[in-house]
Amino acid sequence: MGSEDVLRSASTLASYNVLLQVMFRLLTFFLNAFTLRFVSKELIGVVNVRLMLLYSTLVFLSREAFRRACLSGGGEDSNWRQNINLLWLTFPLGCVWGVLLVGVWAFVLQAPDPQAVPHYLPAVCLFCWAAMQELLAEPLWVLAQTHMLVQLKVIAESLAMVAKCIVTVVMVVCAPVWGLYIFAAAQCVYSGFLVLCYVVYFTRFLGSAEAEKKGFPLQSITETLPGRTQGESMINLKLARLTWSFFKQSFLKQILTEGERYVMTFLNVLNFGDQGVYDIINNLGSMVARFLFLPIEESFYVFFAKVLERGQTVHQQKQGEVAMAADVLECLLKLVLVIGLIITVFGQAYSHLALDIYGGDLLSSGTGPSLLRCYSAYVLLLAVNGITECFTFAAMSKEEVDRYNFVMLGLSVCFLLLSYWLTGLLGGVGFILANCCNMSLRITHSLVFMHRYFKASPYTPLVGLWPRPALLGSLAVSYALTTVSESVLCCDGGWLLRLVHIAVGGVCLLGVMATAFVTETRLVEFIKSQLLPRYSKKHT
Repeated sequence: MGSEDVLRSASTLASYNVLLQVMFRLLTFFLNAFTLRFVSKELIGVVNVRLMLLYSTLVFLSREAFRRACLSGGGEDSNWRQNINLLWLTFPLGCVWGVLLVGVWAFVLQAPDPQAVPHYLPAVCLFCWAAMQELLAEPLWVLAQTHMLVQLKVIAESLAMVAKCIVTVVMVVCAPVWGLYIFAAAQCVYSGFLVLCYVVYFTRFLGSAEAEKKGFPLQSITETLPGRTQGESMINLKLARLTWSFFKQSFLKQILTEGERYVMTFLNVLNFGDQGVYDIINNLGSMVARFLFLPIEESFYVFFAKVLERGQTVHQQKQGEVAMAADVLECLLKLVLVIGLIITVFGQAYSHLALDIYGGDLLSSGTGPSLLRCYSAYVLLLAVNGITECFTFAAMSKEEVDRYNFVMLGLSVCFLLLSYWLTGLLGGVGFILANCCNMSLRITHSLVFMHRYFKASPYTPLVGLWPRPALLGSLAVSYALTTVSESVLCCDGGWLLRLVHIAVGGVCLLGVMATAFVTETRLVEFIKSQLLPRYSKKHT
């Protein structure tokens, strides 16, 4: 697959992933709003914080390192028999993690009150089983991502999410006394549907005329099972060593990603009810980051990993592909920066209204609005960090990845200590401030790497982090107008004044977008061409 084809496929993958995440977030958004009216906030806290932390920890530690290594070294010319054997190690590794984590969650952590939140121990086991089910699809997932089967992920995860929502809604309405069984069963249905979709697709696809046309390396579904080829080792040892490097890093990255949940779970700084409220605010605040920034990061990590040779300097790379990567990186940085600034500015004046509409006094009273305002500023850092680390991890050598593990270790320790301290002082807001500090340090590290990487070249992709003065001015004016509007019109004067407040924000947002359209012309062209301009034609 040529560089231009990789660009086009990565762009399409990013677009599909964005649409998929939009649907996921919307379904979760309405599902949470619905279940809030049938279950207690304590139960939501146990499910969304403690049990989902068990699920995400088991899955992430079992597969993340294998994914990154095989996506970096699993191109069309690689030995897929060895790669598949390596990927199947995720399941036995998941079994080991499952036994350890279930033991901790069931017998070490303090169990919730069985009167308020019944069936805790069976739910822990069922969430572990759901995670193990999802690991069975890992070789097929990597095959699909590597060969840019962009629609498969959308269809599989969409069907799985719809099935999960149906099970949750039906059981919440018909049998709310089942408590945690409801959400455990829904998670098992989700992972089961996910595996089923991948198996059915590849059973039909492998060996077909379409697969032959694409030059797919496998011929039947049985070839996706572990096996041995005569005269070859079971796994690629170079890829296994890279996996080990990523594995050491993934453990630390998981602590950084889910740090506040670990602090809440292991240090009991918030009760289950407060954890439930915080998690709802966290999901609302991170909605744009998850359905927009994360899919772009995942898709363009594949692009950078394929276009750039890992560990090689700029002068050792193919210059046309370096130019292409630099242009894409600059536009991606500008894109996420502009979106993050808009969210930060408008989030200050509309957090209280959004929470009042979504959850009533349960969310809009107390610290809820302050949490969401802080989170809207944190989204800006999330956006920039996603793209900077996306490029950094794709371009680093194995030795640099190993060295960065020590950086991640230091960040992990500092983050956990800072979270514990700030939460004791400020409650849930302390979690967000600790995340902001942690994310700023990670961004700084990535920017230093990128500056050194492009220092001896004519390319300056970091200028994407400098928006036009006119755009900054329009954002400042919007912040002032919406802040005044909130103090005068929102939120106790009835729906008419609320609508006027929303209208003021809408007009300001149109002004900001118009300014961006006029001043950020390269960014506009980038978006018009499905997030990836075809600069290769200009540079080659």
